[in-house]
Amino acid sequence: MAPGTGTAESSATTRIVLPTLAAGQFLMALDSSVMNVSIATVAEDLGTTVTGIQGAITAYTLVMAMFMILGGKVGALIGRKRAFMIGCLIYGCGSLTTALAPNLPVLLLGWSLLEGIGAALILPAIVALVASNFAAERRPAAYGLVAAAGAVAIAAGPLIGGVATTYFSWRWVFAGEVVIVLGILVLAGRVADAPIGERPRIDLVGAVLSSLGLGIFVYGVLRSDEWGWFQPKPDAPSWLGVSLVVWLMLAGLLLVWLFLRWEARRVERRREPLIDPAMLHNRQLTGGLTMFFFQYLVQMGVFFVVPLYLSVALGLSALTTGARILPLSLTLLAAAVLIPRFFPNVSPRRVVRLGVLALLAGAVVLMAALDADAGAEIVTLPLLLIGFGMGALASQLGSVTVSAVPEAQSAEVGGVQNAVTNLGASIGTALAGSLMIAALTASFLTSVDQNPAIPAEVKSQATVELQSGAPFLSDAQLKSALDEAGTSTEVAQAALDANTDARIDGLRAALAILAFTALLAMFFTSRIPKTQPRSTEP
Repeated sequence: MAPGTGTAESSATTRIVLPTLAAGQFLMALDSSVMNVSIATVAEDLGTTVTGIQGAITAYTLVMAMFMILGGKVGALIGRKRAFMIGCLIYGCGSLTTALAPNLPVLLLGWSLLEGIGAALILPAIVALVASNFAAERRPAAYGLVAAAGAVAIAAGPLIGGVATTYFSWRWVFAGEVVIVLGILVLAGRVADAPIGERPRIDLVGAVLSSLGLGIFVYGVLRSDEWGWFQPKPDAPSWLGVSLVVWLMLAGLLLVWLFLRWEARRVERRREPLIDPAMLHNRQLTGGLTMFFFQYLVQMGVFFVVPLYLSVALGLSALTTGARILPLSLTLLAAAVLIPRFFPNVSPRRVVRLGVLALLAGAVVLMAALDADAGAEIVTLPLLLIGFGMGALASQLGSVTVSAVPEAQSAEVGGVQNAVTNLGASIGTALAGSLMIAALTASFLTSVDQNPAIPAEVKSQATVELQSGAPFLSDAQLKSALDEAGTSTEVAQAALDANTDARIDGLRAALAILAFTALLAMFFTSRIPKTQPRSTEP
């Protein structure tokens, strides 16, 4: 839709459109965090194991990763608004199925499959609908608020899940999602759509190659904790002495390369591609996508580390843990909304660099503040910094990527953008988790080995049993396990002390890699433009 027609929206329409799209983004992100605090409860209720529920979460991530690019193309073919509403219907059906699920297979159908497919249609459509409803100069603020809604959902997810599980039932979370979907569908009628052009057939070969490539790569990343990144863990699958994770990631990359070659061939033959490979030669677009990748890698790593520190190391409840994370939402929303409002002509590159520096500073401050005797209050300042950094990036990156191409390609950009953020989030969580467990295990075994109070046979047994990684346990969990094993008081206390120090070492290692990643991101900020976009048309 050309600027000046669909984008010349009234203030009344804006007040409806923006909350509608932000609510959709909030809903999509909520599922990624809301049930993490309730996994054990859900498993018990459904008569399955914690591993089964974690598998459902993994499957949800995989379905989104596999179909995100295809979802963007579907939106371009049938209309972004129609794709958005169909996605909401599918997602709502998935939420209702999950809320009523009597067992794990039904949960997988509702949560992992239906909600995953719905999200793959909704998220790319949101990116395109912002472009078709807001003039170029207003898009940074719009994208900032929509992205902030997603990040707030991730931050508030543990609190929402904790309240629902503690006072009601985890099923009420998904029932509430159905109500939100109905509200979004009612309001979506006021959202303006871009006109649909020619409707060629979808590139089925490209769809299969992209879905398999992204799915296999992400699956490999998600299995890294269990199988090992390079050296296979005991009883983990391997080939030629190398962890299967490496081979899955290589296979995924090969399929993505074949996908891009296939798309280039279709363009040469003047056939409609799933995505135009020429887009990936666009310096501004690739710069924005790269920064999205780094942002979500650091962001999800932080959302992995901080709740572990609060809930496991300090033993706080799910409610208190969620409340301690909320300060991040304050500076995130403030930066995402106020930077475009008060500095509409600011250099996007400058804001992005400031945001990355804030992420780096927050990770470093938190790493320095972590201590065995520290309390929950030490996370407040780092989270305020990290929230500001996330908000600053959110206020610019969406507009940077969409303005890099003609508006007709905004849906395809939305698909690629969400595939990249999904990839960054998966790697961030897996990388932080792997390094944390590796550092924790090394620290724990070193402390045990150097403690003369622990018998030699116990040291040998610990080395053998923990060769695949020590679990991240609270003091209460470890004490219960030691009591069941009949461990002497002296040895039990030595193990508890070693575990306390090892937890901090593990958390510091995870934060160190996140800080390093934020620093690495600074080298790619030169691809972000210096001036604000004024038009999406070439």
